[in-house]
Amino acid sequence: MKNLVAQAGLSDKISVESSGCHPCAGTPVSSGTCYELKIHGVPFEFRMSRQFTRANYQNCDYVIGMDKMNVRDLKQISGGDPDGKIFLMMDFAGEHRDVDDPYITDDYTATYRDVSRACAELLKKLAQS
Repeated sequence: MKNLVAQAGLSDKISVESSGCHPCAGTPVSSGTCYELKIHGVPFEFRMSRQFTRANYQNCDYVIGMDKMNVRDLKQISGGDPDGKIFLMMDFAGEHRDVDDPYITDDYTATYRDVSRACAELLKKLAQS
């Protein structure tokens, strides 16, 4: 998403952050993800994961979960999504379904395809507002 925002020249208007729902802080980006990003020419930084917090919720306009379990967890962390900021990623692509977890499926290409499509649609929505 950061790459799409930068390509659209909107980095000064749209900030993109990433965090997880489960205590996995300090976990690096997976090699499968790095490979997929490289073959698609998407720049990225090597970084460690961090935990989503209620403060993150308060500082964001959109909070997006990759699957329904993430959405449930995000709502629990945020105190029930009082501001209606939590969404399921694939809803932006017009499909109410989970993004398959590549740690389980080992299909990083399918995950990249889904996330890229949903991010492109989300960016269209944000650019219109």
